[in-house]
Amino acid sequence: MRQNSVRKEGARSRVPHASDHGWDDGAQQGDAGRPPGHRRRRGSGGKGRPRRRKRRVLRWSATVLSVLILGTAGAGYLYYQHLNGNIETDDLNLGEHRAPEPTPNAAGQTPLNILLIGSDARDSKENQKLGGAKDTFGAPPLADVQMLLHLSADRSNMSVISMPRDTLLTIPKCTDPDDGKVYPESGPRTMTNQSLGRGGPGCTVATWEKLTNIHIDHYMMVDFAGVVSMADAIGGVPVCVDKNIHSRDSRGKGSGLKLKKGTTEVQGEQALQWLRTRYGFEDGTDIGRAKAQHMYMNALVRKLRENTGLTSPNQLRKLADKATKALNVDDGLGTIKKLYDLGNELKKVSPSRTTMTTMPFDYVGARVVPKPGDAEQLFRLVRDDIPLDGKGKKKPAKEKASDDPAADDDRIAVQVQNGTRTVTEPPATGRASTVAQILAAKGFKKATPDMTTALTEGKTVVRYPSVDLEGDAQRVAKALGLPLSSAKKSTDVSGVTLVVGADWREGEMPPKPKKKDDRTPDSADALSGSDKKACMKVNPDFTW
Repeated sequence: MRQNSVRKEGARSRVPHASDHGWDDGAQQGDAGRPPGHRRRRGSGGKGRPRRRKRRVLRWSATVLSVLILGTAGAGYLYYQHLNGNIETDDLNLGEHRAPEPTPNAAGQTPLNILLIGSDARDSKENQKLGGAKDTFGAPPLADVQMLLHLSADRSNMSVISMPRDTLLTIPKCTDPDDGKVYPESGPRTMTNQSLGRGGPGCTVATWEKLTNIHIDHYMMVDFAGVVSMADAIGGVPVCVDKNIHSRDSRGKGSGLKLKKGTTEVQGEQALQWLRTRYGFEDGTDIGRAKAQHMYMNALVRKLRENTGLTSPNQLRKLADKATKALNVDDGLGTIKKLYDLGNELKKVSPSRTTMTTMPFDYVGARVVPKPGDAEQLFRLVRDDIPLDGKGKKKPAKEKASDDPAADDDRIAVQVQNGTRTVTEPPATGRASTVAQILAAKGFKKATPDMTTALTEGKTVVRYPSVDLEGDAQRVAKALGLPLSSAKKSTDVSGVTLVVGADWREGEMPPKPKKKDDRTPDSADALSGSDKKACMKVNPDFTW
């Protein structure tokens, strides 16, 4: 991991900066010759802010920790300039391609997407002790927890999607930035938690973007030891179980969590046990664990917003130090000021407008795969910046025809690819050839099938590489009865390319698009951040 250094800030203009509140961690005039990483507070020399003001800044900054998952957090205590040196950074995306950036709303605002990663690295004695599994000491880390946090463009609501760690999918080609090692694209049934060991957190980001087509702006990662240190600094977080629980089976497996029925405030190693418990919650799978993590995060956010137990400046300083030492983030969040700015954005959302969900899934043996239809529905809602709590509706954008005129049909070169493969079904045989013939019959004489490529594409799409081919791509879409929005710019293609999706495995024409349903699927198991009555169901085999 590379240690962070002072970098160009590059924060978006719409985000309020620390300097707006009288603080700045940038180098000041007269700092020449100071050691690397040295910062000083603006207005030093005996003219600091009043003490009450300092406390207020600290409390506001504590809301950065609302992004905690397994202790993943940021801190914004600006007068502790050495905290910048605590933060480690890595590249944001190690894949070859990026999901498209979202279109700004009418006010020029864009959403913010942050991937929260909990690493199970056993790369130190402390992590090995906390994580157990001595046989995995020093092995490549796994992404034990993965959650995508989506902050709406207007900052009115926030959504979180958890992905079970044993989800089977395709991990894209990733290149390790430290040693240049190239990890080729995996098969379609690779567990998503393996992405972290293929070059670092940037490969986990690339995997999410490939699956969801959601543009990810930042990531935040922490390991076992970081969870414990920050949970200690935060103090107790209330959690609830409906029976006495002891997460330990006859073979010694389990987190060791032992709680009495009702509500208990957990902290330190006990908080880590709660977040890692699988044996004992519900059906003993990663799904129950995700629910427990959602409850913990919701309770933590409420605590931090209410400043419960965090009234002492010494407590807040301790929390800041622990948080920054535990953090690994991308360069875009690699300074205290940037984390402070992020905290100011996150605190705009009330718990009642925060929604926790789990990616809809189907079981394949002991593993899971994204649930056809429902998973893509959830991803689309996030891409379109539609609140998952159902309290706000985004008006559908009117489809706009390209300003670039299309060529005559018989002059448009179209490559047709078979994207009908899914995680549960093989590709429909000969589909590229069949659809190429359908296009040729409609006048697209230069339509040719790609006989070697088999892709996985949920819905039929027409891709084009540059704006001068947008009109041609839209013309192909229109000829097939597809919406103009199915023509998408992509660097994955060199010309107009029709990818026949799993929605068109047979027949002469693609299915007509249904009216968009902007409801969060029931299978996402949504939980409101304001739900104080949520309580984990304990498996009877793990009660005492």
